[in-house]
Amino acid sequence: MKTHVNVTDKFVVVGDRVLLRPGRDSDKTESGLYLPPGVHEKEKIRSAFVLKTGPGYAVAPPADPDEPWKEPDAAPKYIPLQAREGDLAIYLQSHAQEIEFEKEKYVIVPHSAILVLIREDDLG
Repeated sequence: MKTHVNVTDKFVVVGDRVLLRPGRDSDKTESGLYLPPGVHEKEKIRSAFVLKTGPGYAVAPPADPDEPWKEPDAAPKYIPLQAREGDLAIYLQSHAQEIEFEKEKYVIVPHSAILVLIREDDLG
């Protein structure tokens, strides 16, 4: 029996990068005007949903001057990112890298390009 594998499970996001699923762009405005193809590319700020995040910002392990005989910890340490799966991210388009994988479009941005995260927390 095959288990359903989500396409994004194949992605390993590195460092401080965030994988986003962009919304569907429309060539039609709310007032009904149709926009020429180049207009969307010129927008400076975009929004998309967070699919995956990297481990965070890598930091050096703390030095322990009181116990120099200890073996240094070789495991990498990271400062985690604020973005979480399911957040709506408002980001700078100029920092985004678009990719296409299995006919789906994705956007990869550094965490620093995200301006605001909108999170739906379950309060009840």
